[in-house]
Amino acid sequence: MKLKKISDSFNYAIEGIIYSIKTQRNMKIHLLAAILVLFLSLFFDFSKLEILILFFTITLVIVLEMINTAIEATIDVTANYYHPLAKIAKNVSAGAVLIAAINAVVVGYLLFFDRLKPLSNTVLFKIKQSDITVVFICLILVVIATVIIKAVYGEGTPLKGGMPSGHSALAFAAATAISLFIQDLLIITLVYFLAFLVAQSRVEGKIHSLYETIVGALLGILITIFIFKLLS
Repeated sequence: MKLKKISDSFNYAIEGIIYSIKTQRNMKIHLLAAILVLFLSLFFDFSKLEILILFFTITLVIVLEMINTAIEATIDVTANYYHPLAKIAKNVSAGAVLIAAINAVVVGYLLFFDRLKPLSNTVLFKIKQSDITVVFICLILVVIATVIIKAVYGEGTPLKGGMPSGHSALAFAAATAISLFIQDLLIITLVYFLAFLVAQSRVEGKIHSLYETIVGALLGILITIFIFKLLS
């Protein structure tokens, strides 16, 4: 009987995790970032302490996101009308997640920056020697990849809606290509800001979800860097 209770406790806990992943957009983003960071960590010689800090940081963000979800669900059940205190509770719990996410970015920067700097300098030097036609190749491949992924997901049309956002992918692909050819930080900041505005417009227009625009942005950036590296 005790074993069954323990088993039920584990099942309930796992159901809670699955619910958070399925229903919470931010949880999906956190998990995607965590998987990417853990994958990259396999290629660097981290000490045990650094690995511990990395795991603790990732766990903290995910746990706080789940607590935030639980708080929101509890408030929605007990208060089915607007109440200023309910708003404060939700905002504070969301703020806790934001602080943990900012801390995760700082930890990631401190752990990865020095290790990635020599590699990035070498890659950037080779990339800047590439022909300008590589940009058009990147944009064409981003379009093809977006259409294929949309066809696989079966949502939206090739030019509107669905996973991922083609506009976001193209905008960030173009911004990445420009940033790889020039060294002016102001121009790089401006082109990425414009790409961000394109992605935001797709969310504001309710054509894409935030998750779809983020995936599109990552797709555009990664394909562009890969092609530049491949052809440089």
